[in-house]
Amino acid sequence: MDIDLITNVLYATLRTGTPLIMIALGEMVCEKSGVLNLGQEGMLLVGAVVGFIAVNITGSYSLGVVFAMLGGCAMAMLFGWMSITLATNQIATGLALTIFGGGLSAFIGASYVGIGLEGIQPIYIPWLSDLPMIGKILFQHDPLVYLSFVLFLIIYWVFRSSRLGLNIRAVGENPEAANAIGIPVQAIRYGAVLFGGAMTGMAGAYLSLVYTPMWTEGMSAGRGWIALALVVFASWKAERILLGAWLFGFASILHLVLQGTRFEIHPNIMATMPYVATILVLVWLSSDAIKTRMSAPRSIGQPFRPLN
Repeated sequence: MDIDLITNVLYATLRTGTPLIMIALGEMVCEKSGVLNLGQEGMLLVGAVVGFIAVNITGSYSLGVVFAMLGGCAMAMLFGWMSITLATNQIATGLALTIFGGGLSAFIGASYVGIGLEGIQPIYIPWLSDLPMIGKILFQHDPLVYLSFVLFLIIYWVFRSSRLGLNIRAVGENPEAANAIGIPVQAIRYGAVLFGGAMTGMAGAYLSLVYTPMWTEGMSAGRGWIALALVVFASWKAERILLGAWLFGFASILHLVLQGTRFEIHPNIMATMPYVATILVLVWLSSDAIKTRMSAPRSIGQPFRPLN
């Protein structure tokens, strides 16, 4: 490989990994509070279509991102009302949300299929963007890529050094004990679920306004499920989520690079590389079931019913 090809691959790796970072960080916060939301795929599609429609109507990409986040929050609120307030089964509720989100996004976006946008453009940073190799890899991205870095740093700090992070972990480990010492369990769980919805909605906006600036039914391509697996792969640690998302992004780009070489492998087989890599990593992690159980929040997936 020449230096330009390596630069382009690493640049594309960061872009491809960005929506996974957003979804997985939001889901990590959600699961840290003890709530397992399997509706990421549905929320992602709703965020993508709502953001795309908002830009078509208003012409503002900023409003498009905001409305995409609100769309994700609306779906998350529906999930929270059922799983937290009504204490329904979180796995079944999340799966229902994914199915509902897929159908809803296809319905409201039917008249927007095939319409293209200019998309959110990269930011030029004086001096830094002109640096050889590293300038393109790190300093020629759109605002949402940089925002994902900022959100990663904030979330990393919250769970490492703040009282809020301690309260979220306490709720996820033992909600009864947390409630007994005055921590508002239900409020924290609602906040975590809504935050996860906003992050997933933002990832949807990234797909339809940056990565592929158009709306297509099912354009999430399983990223919601990959992000769910990524949280487990990362053992509920933000820094590992960052690396895991970039690993998936690299695998996604690598298969495109290999298609341009003399590798005589069917393109559809090569396109499965990122998902095969994810499965292999999960199989490897599941071989140490004790370590996985120790990393997972103890009350994950378990409803909390306050006595008062």
